[in-house]
Amino acid sequence: QVQLVESGGGLVQAGGSLRLSCAVSGLTFSNRAMGWFRQAPGKEREFVAAITRSSGTTDYADSVKGRFTISRDNAKMTLYLQMNSLKPEDTAVYYCAAGAWFTVRTRPDYWGQGTQVTVSS
Repeated sequence: QVQLVESGGGLVQAGGSLRLSCAVSGLTFSNRAMGWFRQAPGKEREFVAAITRSSGTTDYADSVKGRFTISRDNAKMTLYLQMNSLKPEDTAVYYCAAGAWFTVRTRPDYWGQGTQVTVSS
């Protein structure tokens, strides 16, 4: 059974930082591209960041470039999202996802259950 379990969300003031983690089991982590998405209240889920299997290539939404960093540890089967200079508009439920590189940013194969990030002004 494939499981993606996010953690690290919480309440932070604007300008602060958080580090999200996503622990993966039930699939060959090192064979999968990984991504982060988010969904704010009343809005559609949107792409945030993605990383290739070997961490050789990353991709970010324009809204988070320069502030967020995606990384992974294949030995620990864990995905990370370091979020700095957080803004109130970053408030959302954050989801990790797994898939192929050419589809993980649009149609991932697997999703986590999400972790809430709230940024106060």
